Amino acid sequence: MTISTILSWINLVFWGFACLFILLMTSAFGITMLIAAFFMSAIPLHSYAALQLHKSLRNTAVPLKRQTITGLRLMGFVALFFGVTTLANGIAILQNTREVLQMEKSMVPEFSKRLTENVMRMSGVLGLLLGLSLTVNVFLSFRLLRRYYLSKGNKDQP
Repeated sequence: MTISTILSWINLVFWGFACLFILLMTSAFGITMLIAAFFMSAIPLHSYAALQLHKSLRNTAVPLKRQTITGLRLMGFVALFFGVTTLANGIAILQNTREVLQMEKSMVPEFSKRLTENVMRMSGVLGLLLGLSLTVNVFLSFRLLRRYYLSKGNKDQP
């Protein structure tokens, strides 16, 4: 449960700031960024629901609301999608660093001097770590939800 708590806090803080940044980008790039922020907000929402589940498991006197359970499942699947996608992107960048570097340089020529293979490798490692963090956190929270149901004697399960 400690690992899940740490991952939930990391995901809540990092992806919360990422959503905030994307919301700020909405003023420059339009409604497309707002839609992206809407879908990406599932990650901090899932992390918050997972933290509520941890609190309920530690202190059995604190009940877990039914909408928290539903939100944990629904936002968990969306967060799992983002986690697997981020993980796959990180792996793809690490496997094809030179090709990705050439593609990035052709798309954004003004940043071509700053982009190096080391920068691309670091972005691949970051994507790998963030995707792994999201994916593992979702699986751990689903296991803790099952543990919550078993501790409550299945009376809250629909």
